[in-house]
Amino acid sequence: MNEVQYKNQPKTAFYIGEPETVWDLKERTRQFALRCIKLTGALPKTDTGRIIGKQLLRSSTSVGANYRAASLAQSKAAFTAKLSIVLEEADECCYWLDLIIEAKLLDKDKVTDLYNEAIELTKIFAASRRKAQRTRN
Repeated sequence: MNEVQYKNQPKTAFYIGEPETVWDLKERTRQFALRCIKLTGALPKTDTGRIIGKQLLRSSTSVGANYRAASLAQSKAAFTAKLSIVLEEADECCYWLDLIIEAKLLDKDKVTDLYNEAIELTKIFAASRRKAQRTRN
């Protein structure tokens, strides 16, 4: 899969007054969730495929939803708390995607790009949380 240029994507929603980086992360997490939705549709229709697919759907859609909530937080403490949830959910996505690869539920080539995106999002949100915690103290 090619690297996605989020700044050049047509906006599906308009966020008044937000910095481009905030909008980019909202769109990036939304695209991540959409890609996970498509991937879960390709999982085998077995108990294992359904269970892991549901877990991946829950955690991947939670990343974007909680990031949106964090961006509306009314205090630094609330922002940091929501960002912690985003980080946990992004890391959980890494776990489920890793299981899909290791259990050979799908071909590794079909999952690797999405797995790498989950790792990258985890790193972004870990760094953001660290920065938020430093500025709060």
